[in-house]
Amino acid sequence: MLTRRVLFALAAAAALATPAAAQDRLNVIATTGMIADAARSVGGDLVSVTALMGPGVDPHSYRQTRSDIVATAQADLVLWNGLYLEAQLEEFLLELGETRPVVAVAEAIPDTQLIGSEEYEGRFDPHVWMNPNLWSRVVMATRDAMIETAPEQADVFTANAAAHLAELSELAVYSQSVLASIPADSRVLVTAHDAFNYFGAAYGFEVVGIQGISTESEAGLQRISELVDMLVARDIRAVFVESSVSDRNIRALIEGAAAQGHEVVIGGELYSDAMGAPGTYEGTYLGMIDHNVTTIARALGGQAPERGRIDELAMN
Repeated sequence: MLTRRVLFALAAAAALATPAAAQDRLNVIATTGMIADAARSVGGDLVSVTALMGPGVDPHSYRQTRSDIVATAQADLVLWNGLYLEAQLEEFLLELGETRPVVAVAEAIPDTQLIGSEEYEGRFDPHVWMNPNLWSRVVMATRDAMIETAPEQADVFTANAAAHLAELSELAVYSQSVLASIPADSRVLVTAHDAFNYFGAAYGFEVVGIQGISTESEAGLQRISELVDMLVARDIRAVFVESSVSDRNIRALIEGAAAQGHEVVIGGELYSDAMGAPGTYEGTYLGMIDHNVTTIARALGGQAPERGRIDELAMN
């Protein structure tokens, strides 16, 4: 583990280094894939975007590497979620922000639209990307950060952001329509950790996470036992694994329910704290949310097009 002194020595040295060749594009570093996707959508051909965390990486426990430190210190702009999502990076990013353009884009969302955290007093649930309408605020914050960094490109950033915001609006309408097809008494979403509260608030779901908001929290045997009893008592028959969280606790639920004669299946894999592989539809924000909505709807008795939102758009 890198000490605080080493971290900032590396950052200072990297900040002083001169790139081998001048770059025509704005060099943007984003912590998560979701933020990187927003940056690419807004910046288009005018930016070069790198995400520190790839598919399957848990941002709650991620610690910066030496290469991360060098990359962020040399970036023209660093974008991070904030709201204590990147808990292990927070001190470093706050320090770096004293000398470099570093913006916590999710913290642009008004407190009145955020959900409080029971785990961390005075903090909010950071998983704002689960609601496309809230994520629009992050896209706007990304646009504003880019304009502040490269004001001569303001018109392009503004036009690109407007186009992407329209896509997010379409996604929100699609999600509402598909999820509304699930019977009301089946709208219970059981997942590995508590990442879907904004989703639940937006679409009328009861959300149950085995672990808390952070995957650093541990689920004890009592918690597992209580949830098994809930599955049996309420006749819940589908639970969901997550791409960036171990499925160990979910499988413990299934086995516990089976021991009581109640069959529970895995309804599918959801993208919670990370998107899918680069170059795939699920490796974009639109594809990530579309996949989740479509998977949840099918597993819980709703109706969704065979290929999700792509098919829906093709029919219109």
